[in-house]
Amino acid sequence: MIKERPSISAFFPAYNDGGTIGSLVVTTLQTLAELTDDYEVLVVENGSTDYTVSVLEELAEKYDHFRYLAHRQALGYGGALRVGFRECRKDLIFYTDGDAQYDPRELKLLLPAMADDIDVVNGWKIERHDPLHRVIIGRMYHHFVKLIFGFKLRDVDCDFRLMRREVFDLIDLESPDGTICLELVKKLQDAGCRFAEVPVHHYHRTYGKSQFFNFRRLSRVLPHVAWLWWKLVVRREHMGRIKTRRRAIETQRQTDKETRSIVR
Repeated sequence: MIKERPSISAFFPAYNDGGTIGSLVVTTLQTLAELTDDYEVLVVENGSTDYTVSVLEELAEKYDHFRYLAHRQALGYGGALRVGFRECRKDLIFYTDGDAQYDPRELKLLLPAMADDIDVVNGWKIERHDPLHRVIIGRMYHHFVKLIFGFKLRDVDCDFRLMRREVFDLIDLESPDGTICLELVKKLQDAGCRFAEVPVHHYHRTYGKSQFFNFRRLSRVLPHVAWLWWKLVVRREHMGRIKTRRRAIETQRQTDKETRSIVR
């Protein structure tokens, strides 16, 4: 089982989430304080045009365990995730979106599933609370990508995940938009990472607009999905890098073990 008081980074990408990011951060800080003494909350702000940055500034003045990175130019969703994963400092990384369609208190449900033999705990939506057209698009998208990428997860597009930070020693991420979630799960799956899945609640959006599941955006996303499929399923170039890095990690672990043995 995961140690009783783990080290946790909670990370949120935020784009025009001024109406939700404040309560999301505060609730997460309160939740983490119940779970551990070693925690941080990070927001990567992604070129917002509303008052998101003002909210983050006020939070940073008030809470010691909170920090944010603001970007005048939008990074794209993929860019914001890459920055966030790179900047997280703790052993476990929890992330979800800044629109507060998930309840960060349900991190308490994910943490017990992070056993010694698990690398990623992935949420799955009990029920999707979105407008009908988004529900339809989401279901079509889910079944399509699950088929072509060979995903084994019940809910690939549930962005409510708890991961060991060390998994990023094995993989690199490149996607510029929401397809980065496909890239993340596919590369982790191909790297042999072990998943657990936990049901979580999904709530109606109370502020802002979806940046991914709408018909206009879908026409631009599909070419990126095709590009990912070509790279990850057909060419599989990432597999060579994963194998090389895994060997290097195992070699380093063996060296460290021998060094400790000599010191003793």
